[in-house]
Amino acid sequence: MRHDYRMSESDVGGGSAPVLRGRLLYNEPMKNHVAWRAGGAAQRVYIPADLEDLIWLVRSVPVNEDIHVVGLGSNLLVRDGGVAGVVILLHGVLQKLAIEGRIHGLPPVPPDIDTALVYAEAGVAAPKLARFAARHDLVGAEFWAGIPGTVGGAIAMNAGCYGSETWDKLVQVRTLDRRGQLNERMPEEYVTGYRHVALKQPHQEWFIGGWFRLARGDGAASRETIRTLLRKRIESQPLNLPNAGSVFRNPPGDHAARLIEACGLKGFRIGGAQVSEKHANFIVNLGHATATDIERLIEHVEGCVETRTNVRLVREVRIIGERQ
Repeated sequence: MRHDYRMSESDVGGGSAPVLRGRLLYNEPMKNHVAWRAGGAAQRVYIPADLEDLIWLVRSVPVNEDIHVVGLGSNLLVRDGGVAGVVILLHGVLQKLAIEGRIHGLPPVPPDIDTALVYAEAGVAAPKLARFAARHDLVGAEFWAGIPGTVGGAIAMNAGCYGSETWDKLVQVRTLDRRGQLNERMPEEYVTGYRHVALKQPHQEWFIGGWFRLARGDGAASRETIRTLLRKRIESQPLNLPNAGSVFRNPPGDHAARLIEACGLKGFRIGGAQVSEKHANFIVNLGHATATDIERLIEHVEGCVETRTNVRLVREVRIIGERQ
């Protein structure tokens, strides 16, 4: 059942927060909010009105209740038993995207220097950041056109493709912690690697945005590079079926897709979930897959590859919720 209305503090567990201005959905099917188009319901989904509303929401949720922050749901699977707590949807909410002259703790960037700082909030789609940069004659952001998620998700997992990674460009991030406090952090406060980001001093925080340093250059050439990358993506990925992008990280010196294909798993199905016949590191929903089908197929692929090649694949996708 859906409820779209102004939420009072009693709806989120009490506290001193004012009446919140976002949308609250009860028992909301998460298949509506994840790229796989499968999975169970969230106990509560909240869509903030803006950053201030998000801050009050986080402050209002009891500390013993789970909060899950979701962008486009492009690397997320919610199990069929659903997920407790509050799911916060940021895509379409945190949409600021701008060239800025300075950021906290760093000297200002003169307008004639050969780089520029771009601030992007977490809800901005990564391809939109790529196009924005090219439109302003900035280069080095083209790879984000191939990432089917938000800036927040790209920062959280150090998303990358075509030889570039998100944290190569970051000079500062803004986070929101579990107390509802905003923080500005520098890259040296994190351990980053291939599809991995972690605070050196662990705290429960979510990325709200980031400042990216990009070189000034030929915007027309950048736009052509984006078009080329998108053509390559269309040719190599099963974009006609619901999927969550690459399911597994590439092992050092190898490719997950090659290992999966070498095990004869291209086209292998469990229920409505299938290892893509176009790209073996993608699992697609043929139209009637459950989250259980997808998770069982992930586990099957992991087991086969490890048994036959002695390589343990590491997942890129995140799985939350209860098994049915």
